[in-house]
Parts: sequence; structure tokens; C-alpha cells
Amino acid sequence: MIRTVLALLLTPLFAPSSAAPAPVTCGSLASARLPGVTIASASVVGGNCEIRGTIAPAGTIVVRLPVSGWSGRYVQTGCGGLCGNANINYTQAANCKPIADGTVASATTDMGHQGQNDGSWAANNPLAQIDFAYRGVHETAETAKALIKAFYHRAPRYSYFDGCSDGGREALMEAQRYPDDFDGIAAGAPASNMAVQNTFHHAWNVLANRDANGGYILLADRLPLIHTAVLTACDSRDGLTDGVIDDPRRCDFDPDTLRCTAGQAPATCLSPAEATVVRKLHDGATDAQGNRLEPAIAHEWGSELEWTLFIPTAPGQTVGSEMFALSYLRYLADPNHPNPAYQLADLQLTVPSFWSTVMPSSSYMAALDPDLSRFERGGGRLILWHGWNDQHISPQNTLVYWDAMRNEMGGRTVDRFARLYLFPGMAHCGGGEGPNSFDVMTPLMSWVERDKAPDRIVATNATRSRPVYPYPAVARYDGTGSTDDASNFAPYTPRDTVRNDAHWVGERLFSGDYQTWPRAVNGKLVL
Repeated sequence: MIRTVLALLLTPLFAPSSAAPAPVTCGSLASARLPGVTIASASVVGGNCEIRGTIAPAGTIVVRLPVSGWSGRYVQTGCGGLCGNANINYTQAANCKPIADGTVASATTDMGHQGQNDGSWAANNPLAQIDFAYRGVHETAETAKALIKAFYHRAPRYSYFDGCSDGGREALMEAQRYPDDFDGIAAGAPASNMAVQNTFHHAWNVLANRDANGGYILLADRLPLIHTAVLTACDSRDGLTDGVIDDPRRCDFDPDTLRCTAGQAPATCLSPAEATVVRKLHDGATDAQGNRLEPAIAHEWGSELEWTLFIPTAPGQTVGSEMFALSYLRYLADPNHPNPAYQLADLQLTVPSFWSTVMPSSSYMAALDPDLSRFERGGGRLILWHGWNDQHISPQNTLVYWDAMRNEMGGRTVDRFARLYLFPGMAHCGGGEGPNSFDVMTPLMSWVERDKAPDRIVATNATRSRPVYPYPAVARYDGTGSTDDASNFAPYTPRDTVRNDAHWVGERLFSGDYQTWPRAVNGKLVL
């Protein structure tokens, strides 16, 4: 009996398929005929049959099929930013055994355009806009599965999607619009609120830090001072003083405590104007009356060292947030009227401007529909994850979406198919001061294939490992052993769960009643 149990425990979760070798040659796929697909090449590269081609009108795809040892799994990966390149890139999944062993079939797409991450590819190109919004990923999934069936003479047994940032948006778009494409989806730091994120959020990062003459108020050399003060105020509240805040929403840091007093050395404090900027950057975009133009908390306390994305090191620099905002405002916010001359000063921080700016692109770019009932009924499994210190996309967007799902579908239903993980100290899709390297795909595969819901994900960095539990549980030190060892922590669900503030001007965007399926007619996007 003991030997039998041990044998079961030692049986690998991810065993390669015992099927015969591929019944067709890789090169023969170069002549495969698929509707709307042009195959440019098919050759063996590093143990894979690598197929490169185009899905009409201009979506580049890359498909890799293991020549031997295929596990029956298909994993499609997303891309970031405004995409424009087709590179298979596993986000927080490289340590997943079947991926590391090369036993999964895989594919990706450039989402219908090449290069030019400034958004100019979208000008007068409605088909490219539709491909980037949602069509490109779906068409790639269908094409890759057709090639898999042609090569192996059988379809994938399990299909997965893995993406972060825009890849996270792509992941949620699949669950919402094409719920039958994938059995399991991992959506990291999703840019799901795309139009708001790339207009008012990133524009506010810049505009809130400019004086009346357009010069920057706060420079990057002040960020360590602010960060140290935040940790002094809030780090120990989770029971450990370890340089990481477990739940920044529980931190009530006041930037005014850093204001210089009479005779204080300027290097040790902030000017009133600098303190005001810090508060504005934390709170997020508002109009003159205080109406929120994005969800509350744009940048969590504890993330200050990551603010170099939008805080310059010297006057006159162009920061990343300005480039992100202008790319969208010039070419994607008004899909039929590109305006290369648009400047951030042209953006009006008012409620009417909010709606005219984020609509209509939100109707097909945003992935905020909380009703995933078709995905759930089909047996789909979803892992959402986000870093608390994300400098690009506020984790509040993911939290508000999570709450919207539970309100729409019911908490018990959501718990059957979805989990949310929030990683303390982690920046955008990786990096940061907290443990930020982990395997999200193995627990997803185990959930889909063995119906074993993931109870924790262990994240590591060079010196520390920590467990992250499904939200709203957090990790608590058990009082024994090293605080840098994940095995010395246990899950704890606070009794006073923080309520996420979902009240802002665009709160109705977290629904599905406005979403559209646009068409390209005579060079214009028709909603």
C-alpha cells in the first residue's frame, strides 16, 4: 500500500504524450491551406516545427510545435504595450515544467501590425485597430489549433493563454468575447481599462507634476526620501519590518508630514509643492471639483521607487507616461480622426472631456465585462494576478474588476473558477523590492487538468521567498524560522476586509452593456 501511494505521489503531473511521432513533416506545413492565412515558412528550429505566417490583413503569427514529446497542451502568449511584434514570451511561467521541457505547442501574434509602438500604425487603419482590440488573439488561436491538428492529427487536449499588461487585457478579452478558445487563462496586471489607463491615468502622471510654466516640480532624486518615510509609517503594520507593505490600502501615509519646517535641510524634506504632487500621484486624476477621472489610488504607497516611469531625473526630460498617453490620444482615442499634433495640454480634465475621450474606444478596447458566465459554464479557469507596486497599471483596476465579477456572478460562482493573487512589493509584470518571480502556469494547469484549485503561489527574489494566497487572504509569519523562507508563513484573512472604493466618473465602464463589435467600412471604423 505504501509503495502504491508513493508511486502515485511521484508520478509526474506533466507527462509527455505517448503518441507516435508527428505523422507529417514540418516542411509540409508550408503548403497548408487555411482561410485568410499565408504561411511564409515552416522549418525545424531547436526541436520545434516553427511556422511563421500572416493572418489577413496583416497579423504576423509564430507557431512552435514540438517535433517529439508533445504533451497535448497548447499555450498561447500575449504581448505588451501596443504590441507590434510576435515573440513567444511566457510571463511568470518559464519555470513551468512542460514549458521548460519544450513539450507544449505554442503561438503568439503581433496583433495585426508591426513596430511603431507610438500608435501611428492605427491611423486610418480600422482593421489593425480591430485586430489589436480583440480579433488578432482569437484568429491566432484558431490558426494555431488548425496547424496542431494538421501536424499531430489531433487537437490539443488543453489550451491555455498567458499574458501580462496588454497581454493581461488580451487574456480577459478572450474570456469575455471568445470563452471557448482556452481552458485556462492567466491574466497578469491587465491593461483592461485601456482607454482610461492610456489617457487620463498616464497624462495625470505628467500634468500633476508640472508648475504654471510647464516645468517639473518633483524630480526622481526625491523618491528615496518619500519611500523611506512611507515604510517608516507603514511597513511594520503587517507584523514584519521587511521593506515590503503587504496591503498598501491599509497605509494612511500623509505626504504633508515631509514638508520642510523652518531651518530644516532641504535634502531631508519636501517643499509644499512637492508634497502636493506626491498626494496627487497617489490619489489619481480628478477634475477641478474633485470628481475622480480614474479609480481611486493611482499609485499605491510603497511603490515610490518605481515612479521613475513618470518622474524625470532632470528638468526637460520626456517621461514614459507622456509617450504612452500621446500614443493613445493621437491615434486610438478617436479611431477615425488621428491627430499627430495632439499635446497633453489639449486634454481637458473635466467630466464631459472624460466621456468624449474614452468613448468610443472603450467600447471595443476595454476588457471590463464582469460577466464571465459562458467561460465558467464551459469549465474555464482564470488566474488574475497583479503586483501591488505596479507603476504602469494600478492594481485598483484589477480589484474593482474582481469586485464587479463577484457582484455580477455571485461570490460562490466566481470562487469555482477564478482566483486573484496580489504580490507585495512587485512592480509591473516583474521586478520591484518584493519577491517577484513565480510560476503561474503550473497551478493553472493543475486546476484545469486535475481540478485542484491553487491554494498559494510562492514568489521569490535573490534573497527571499514568500507565499501569496488567494485574495483576500494574506501571508502571516508563523513566528518560527527565517522570515525569508516561504515555509514559515500561513494564510490569514483579516476580519476587517478593506472595501475597494469603486466610485468614480467612469464606474459604469466595469460592465458589458456598452461593448461593441466594430466593422471596417470604407477605411473607417463603424461601431
